[in-house]
Amino acid sequence: MPKPTTATKAALASGAVAGPLFVLAFLVEGATRARYQPLRHPVSSLALGGWGWVQSANFIVAGLLTLAFAAGLRSALRPGRGSTWGPLLVGAWAVGLLGAGIFVTDPVSGYPPGTPDLLTERTGHGALHDYLSLVGFVGLTAACFVFARRFASRGQRGRALYSVATAVVFAAGIVLSSLGFGQAAGLVGVAGLYQRVAVTAAWCWLALLAVHLLRARDEDRGQGTRVERVPLPA
Repeated sequence: MPKPTTATKAALASGAVAGPLFVLAFLVEGATRARYQPLRHPVSSLALGGWGWVQSANFIVAGLLTLAFAAGLRSALRPGRGSTWGPLLVGAWAVGLLGAGIFVTDPVSGYPPGTPDLLTERTGHGALHDYLSLVGFVGLTAACFVFARRFASRGQRGRALYSVATAVVFAAGIVLSSLGFGQAAGLVGVAGLYQRVAVTAAWCWLALLAVHLLRARDEDRGQGTRVERVPLPA
């Protein structure tokens, strides 16, 4: 890999901190918001109500950090397998986060209080929130498989399996939570839990990917600056 630049390292570091900040923010909000039920309600519903701007900002900050991370990935992975599609798909996840922050979701599952469990008609901003979020969900799932292939080609079987497992957990959690938010019997009361498991698993994978690339580049730099002593002829 090419010698790391300060900009590339900063971009990769942004990927390491984006997830923990995002998860911490929605956990604190969910625990302190009146009549909000984390096990039942989606993370996006925290953007509704008087303090909704906090979660909207959370989406946007995470999206910007992830967008920077995607740019750092492009530099860090070249040349090599996944150096094009990997960053593009992580960028799609960033676009989904930004869209979720800009376009507020519609009420669901009775939150905010006084709203129906399921709206009969969606608003324009609610529809855009859902569509852009879907772009992010699909992008991140595909990114896991792209990096699984990259790791497998390098003989890093553990990282490859972890990437595939993350894709499965993330996709399954999003599908189950979506069914629950759609008021599917047996899933309504735990839809928020499924979503949180899925999102946390995805953010953990991204953070560990960032840390792995940062360490790999530091190791390469150290090896590249090592001077080999060659004995002089007698």
